[in-house]
Amino acid sequence: MKIGLIRCMQTENLCPASGCFEAMRKHGGAFDGIEEEIQCVGVNTCGGCPGKNAAQRASHMVAQGADAIAISSCITLGTPLNFPCPFHRKIVDIVKAAVGDKVQIFEYTHPPKKPEHA
Repeated sequence: MKIGLIRCMQTENLCPASGCFEAMRKHGGAFDGIEEEIQCVGVNTCGGCPGKNAAQRASHMVAQGADAIAISSCITLGTPLNFPCPFHRKIVDIVKAAVGDKVQIFEYTHPPKKPEHA
């Protein structure tokens, strides 16, 4: 499976997407149960609030070979800031509409991680 990742532009300075990549590599989180090899073929941001470039960027990754799009946990679950994007439902809907029914959409990547020092 070739996946394109759409992440939050507001959190890109805080998070290098390592949790998303780890979930793909270990077939965890949203990718639990995926038996085939997972390859990330592209990473981009939503383009800034309110996800103004998410559909275009997802479509471009599909044109470049992605057969699935993952909307990162920073958008849908609020990782690492514990603040989900208020536009996350709209972002998922516009990406689905842009790429069509043949492209699988993952609505998150990994569950929130608990702080090591609480």
